[in-house]
Parts: sequence; C-alpha cells; structure tokens
Amino acid sequence: MTSTTSKRRRAAGLPAEVTSFVGRRHEVAEAKRLLSGARVVTLTGVGGVGKTRLALRVAADVQRAFRDGVWLVDLAGLDDPELLVPSVNEALTIRDHSSRPPLEVLVDHLRDRQALLVLDNCEHLLHDCAVVVETLARSASAVQVLATSRQALGIASEQTLPVPTLPMPDPGAPQPSIESLAQCDAIRLFVERARAVLPDFALTVANRDAVERICRRLDGIPLAIELAAVRLRALSVEQLLARLDDRFRLLTAGSPAALPRQRTLRALLDWSHALCTEQEQLLWARTSVFSDGLDLKAAEVVCSGDGLTREEVVDLVIGLVDKSILIRDDHPSYPSAARYRLLETIRHYGRERLVASGQEAALQRRHRDYYRELAAQARAQRFGPGQVLWFGRLRREHANLRAALEHCFAEPQEAATGLDMATDLLYHWITSFYLREGRCWLDRGLRAVTEPGEARARALWAGAWLAILQADVDSAAAMLEEARTLGERPGQEPVLAYVALYSGMIAMYRGDVESAVPLYEEAAARHRATGDPTGLALALIRLSLTHSFRGDFARAVSAAEEGLAMCEARGEGWHRAYTMMALGIAVWGQGDDRRAVELEMESLRFNRSLDDPMGAGTNLEVLAWIAATREQYEKAAMLLGILETVWRETGAPLSGFGHMARYHDECESRTREALGEPAFEAAVRRGARIPYEEALALALEEEAPGGEPSGEAERPSPLTRRETEIARLVAQGLSNKEIAASLVISQRTAEGHIEHILNKLGFHSRAQIAVWIGERERDTDGGPSPASEGRRLRADGS
Repeated sequence: MTSTTSKRRRAAGLPAEVTSFVGRRHEVAEAKRLLSGARVVTLTGVGGVGKTRLALRVAADVQRAFRDGVWLVDLAGLDDPELLVPSVNEALTIRDHSSRPPLEVLVDHLRDRQALLVLDNCEHLLHDCAVVVETLARSASAVQVLATSRQALGIASEQTLPVPTLPMPDPGAPQPSIESLAQCDAIRLFVERARAVLPDFALTVANRDAVERICRRLDGIPLAIELAAVRLRALSVEQLLARLDDRFRLLTAGSPAALPRQRTLRALLDWSHALCTEQEQLLWARTSVFSDGLDLKAAEVVCSGDGLTREEVVDLVIGLVDKSILIRDDHPSYPSAARYRLLETIRHYGRERLVASGQEAALQRRHRDYYRELAAQARAQRFGPGQVLWFGRLRREHANLRAALEHCFAEPQEAATGLDMATDLLYHWITSFYLREGRCWLDRGLRAVTEPGEARARALWAGAWLAILQADVDSAAAMLEEARTLGERPGQEPVLAYVALYSGMIAMYRGDVESAVPLYEEAAARHRATGDPTGLALALIRLSLTHSFRGDFARAVSAAEEGLAMCEARGEGWHRAYTMMALGIAVWGQGDDRRAVELEMESLRFNRSLDDPMGAGTNLEVLAWIAATREQYEKAAMLLGILETVWRETGAPLSGFGHMARYHDECESRTREALGEPAFEAAVRRGARIPYEEALALALEEEAPGGEPSGEAERPSPLTRRETEIARLVAQGLSNKEIAASLVISQRTAEGHIEHILNKLGFHSRAQIAVWIGERERDTDGGPSPASEGRRLRADGS
C-alpha cells in the first residue's frame, strides 16, 4: 500500500457504527492520549463493558493520523492460535501466496507502514497475541496497536486503560433533575435503546426511579443495559425491574469468588434465556455451534431433529431475532439470503447450555457433515453459471468451514473426511485469501491419511497446484510423483490427467518448454477422455500460453479459442477470464493490439468483480506489455508502478505464470530506455501511488469508483479558512505565541483553534498537522494526485 491509502481499504478497515455511541468522553480522550505516546494500548475490562465499541470509536477518531489505514482484526471466533497471524493478514488484505512464515509476511508488510491495528478480543489467545504485538513493536516502528482484552497482554511496550462500567448518579447525593439524570451515560444508553423498540419512550417523573434502579442493578454494563431495554417490547419498566429483582436474588447462592459484574451479566442472560420458549432455548444452544454466523438453511439442517422439526426452525429464528438473541447480519454484496449471528457473550452462554444438555458432540457432527456437503456441492459447481455465487458463499462461510475441518482432524477416524473436504475446497483456497491456509489443511490431511487411494491422490495433485502458486516447485514435484504412482492403478485416469497438467507447469517454471507442450497435450487428451471440463480448460489455457511463449501464435489462438468456446457454452466465468487473458497474449503476438486490449479488459472486469488480485495483476501485466509495444511508454511505466503494489501485496508476482516474467523484463527495459531513467522512475512512482481500486478503474479507462475523481487534494478540507491558515503556520513550526502574534489574535484564541484542528482531523500532535498540510499542498501544487494521474493514463492510452 502506498502513501495514499485507498478509500476502499480505509473504509474496509473499520465497520460503520449502526447505533449511537453513548458517553465515554473521558475514556476516548484518555485512550487517544495514551496512543500519542505508546506503541501498544490495551483496553481491559469485563465482558460486555463496551471495550470493542470504545476501541472502534477511538480508532475512527484517530484514523487520519495513520497514513496507511486503521484495521480491525476480530479474534472472537478464532480458537486455533496457529491461525492468529493468518487471520491478521486476512484482515489487512495481505494476499501473500509464498511459503514464508505468516509472521514474517506480516512484519514485512507493515515494516515501512504507518498504521493502527485494532486487535479485538485477545483474552483467549493472550500469549500468542502478546508475541505478535511484541514482534510488531520491535520490527515495525510506525505501527501502533490498540487491543481489547479481559486481561492485559503483559508486554513491556504496553499501556493499559481499564474500561469501567457506565457511570451512575451518586446514590448519596441529592436527587438530580430529570434533565441531569438523562445526561448520565447509563441512563442515556437505556433511554436511547428503549426508543429503538418504543419510539415514544421517554424518561419521566413516573418512570425515572425504575429506570435508574434497572441501570444500577445492571452495574452500568452496556451489553446488559441494551439487552434489558429490548425487553420493553413486552414489559413495562416496572415489570422489567421486578423480573431483574427476582433473578438477582437467586445470585446470593452463587460463588463469592466471581466478580459481581460477571454474576450480573450471567443473571441477565439467565433471565433472557428464561423469556424464550423451550424450543427457542434449544435453538439458541444449537446455533452456538456455528462460527461467525449462519444462514437459515444451515439452521434448518444442523439444528433440527431431537425436539425441533425443520419446519419449525424459521419461526424460532424469527423469535430469537425479535428477542435480540440472533442478530440479522446482511451483506450488501449478497442480498439474496439473510444471515444471522450471535454476540460472542450470548454465543458462549448458548454453548454452555449445549454442553450441559449432552448434545454438543452430536451438533458438532451435524455441523461438520453440513459443511462437508457444502464443500462437495461447491466443487460440483466450480465449472458453470453458479460458480461465482459459490465462491462468494464459501468466503462467507470460511469460519464454519475451518471449524468443520478442525473437527474432522480432531478425530482420527474422520481424517479422511477432512482430507476430502480440504481437496474439494481447492478453488476456495485459490480465489480468496486462503491459499496458504488451504495448503496447511492439505498437508495436515496428507500426514494423517497415508493409505494409498483416490482421496490421497486427489489431495496430492491439489496440494501440488497450491505449492506451484507459492513457487515451491520441488515440493510440488514430489507430490506429483507420488500421485502418478497412485494414478497408475486401474480407474485413476483423472489423477494422471492432473499430474500431467501440473507437471507441465513445473516444466515451464524450470524453463523446459519442450517438455511442457507434450505434458499439456497429454493432460488435455486425458481430460477429454474423462469428460472433465475443468481440467480441460486449465490444460488449454496453459497450452495456449506455452505456444505463445514459443512464438507459435496460431496454435496458441486455436487452443485458447477452443477453451473459450467450452467456457461460454457452460456459462463459466473464472476459467473464461483466464482463457481470455491467454488469448489476448496470443493475438497480441499476431499483431492485433486492439483485440488483445479488449480481451484483457474483459478479463480484468471479471477478475475485479471476483476480487481476484492474481488474475487482475496478470491482466495489468499484459496491458503494460501492449502499451510498450504501442510506444505508450508513460502508460506502460505507470502500469508497471501499479503492478509493484499489486505483486507486493499478493506476495506472488505472476503467480503460477513465472515463465512470463520475460515479457515483463522486456517491457521494463524498453520503457526505461525510451523514457530515460529519471522519467521512467518518476512514472513508476506515480503509478505506485494510485490505490488498487482506482488503478483497476483507470486501466479499464473508467472514472474512479463512484464516478468522481478522487485524491486527497480534490476532497474538501474539513477545516475553515482560518483553521487552514493556522494549520499552515503550525506546519511552518511556529509556536502558539508566534501564531498569535502573526495573526494579531490572543494566544488563548490560537490555542483554541489548534485544539479544534486536532479534534476535526482526529490527530493528537502538531507534527501530524504538519504532515497533513504537506500532503495536501504537495498534491495540489508540488505533484499530481492519483486522479490527475488517472486522467494522464487515459490520455496516454487514447
């Protein structure tokens, strides 16, 4: 990521606030103060106290201070410490497909960046989080960490901020007025959340005592207050208070070692549980087996039986949503099916109930079986019109797929099921963030399942493809050798077809072009014989690229056009996009630049829609090569700059197409010679400044996302004209006294203006103001913005 962080990446780093943020003025200010002087700040406190919400508000307030963005990593659903760093990399959209250790990849990515990492819910991975944060503190000097945990990380560079419950009026003080009481944070939270279910609700003389007693009984815990307020759908304030009193009297027999707040929250959850019907309670417990949410079909399949019919589940889901146990969690990219999740505290409560019922093992098996079948269905649909929808569905279900795989490998007798499932998810690993994780699951399964057979053979060639994409060709060759031996058994023709295909890739990687062609031809013939369109499409893509590499463009076009016709006949998208990329190279070699550009752009549009950076990067490569042959050297250099960013973030330059680096090197050499060293380097730097989404739009000769030119210099300043004038003086290094003298104002007035500037920009130091002013003025006067570079790129390509 470059010095200008894309709006998409910045927006993706933090979720939007969907309810009002109440109170916490002191905690927000204190957290910002601690961040101004500490590399690591941990917000500590009991569950439900609002650590996450406070961290997100603080992060949003200070995000302008972090050039490379603010990123949230939610660890609540993560149980395996080995997946901690891959999950951080996923949150930061680091798509490194190399075989390097994930922590090394993370450190390298952040080493020269100025970013804030928000690690949420660290308590169950405390030691591992401490190791990661300590490593980042030592190795990435401009990265800061804001963590939330029930316990401090315990590292030297850490500052902790205990998050208290929301304040209540002093019980020994005179009774405040209604207006003063309404400004108390706990009361205000209750009233605002009550209005969400009863729009006419208000704090009155009649209900003030009951409202205050409810909030006090709940110890000012935000989650407890919010859960209680929801009950006003069915109960009056007085009835609500009476039910709380009944429940809390039951706690006197509880463990005196437990913290009062923990007993209070458990009491509220016990009470919320009691308000559900027996069937709703059963569904609450059973939905706790899901990780990171579920959809209705999953609830119907996994949670029905043993007291719940499948037909009843939909009404029970609605009931739990109404009671705020399940939260509807829709995604704008997937509007066709509603999705639900449990707050982590509520999920843990439900899991305890599930364990107590003796049904946990049975539910885990149902969960595993459901997602095993889901993976098999996705594999069956990988070549056809439903392919893209399945890719998206697997991404949404990744946490559940991971949990199902973990359950498989936790039981030795189920390891073969886990290996089959990991193999079926091959395209999920390749088209998303999870290539490294996919290879880990396959390696784990291959270690556990040593019996020779079809399952092992499939896993070997699937693992070989992932290893090739990571440039680990020696491991890939070893896996293919074993797969070949297994494939020579009767009835294993598909195995030999894939062994030939991936052996051809290894030959090309090693520069053995003459061996690659017959291997690809063998793969194509075997896939035709077995009726496997997926394998045939892959073989034709590779055959076309190899013929182009040899200069035999007629055969390259023939192979690609055969593959394209097959893809289009079946409504296929992903293989079609890669086939168009290969055909674009072939027709470019024949001198048809215009058609080549059209093919690459159509392929790029699909890869962008799928968010496939490897595919998009390959398209950008070809467009750069074509620009150089057209003598559009400025455009070629800028595309090479964009590619620096793309390949650095994926960690896999021309992943799986390493032999095509020759074209890249020729393009770079030709462009550098034509422009001269200074102009070439300047153009590359300009390209590297363009954020990823804008770069794709510009390569496609579109406007920036949203239809408006972007870039810092073209966004309106949040400061008034006077504040901007003062900010410039701050950037020049003037003191408050000198600013006051320069503008003929009092020093106190100058200080007030500077405080307003810091608040508006979310900054906490004068140095950050100076940097912000410098960046804006450089974009305006001293250098072009990304949007102006886009116009230059389009003009150069016209």
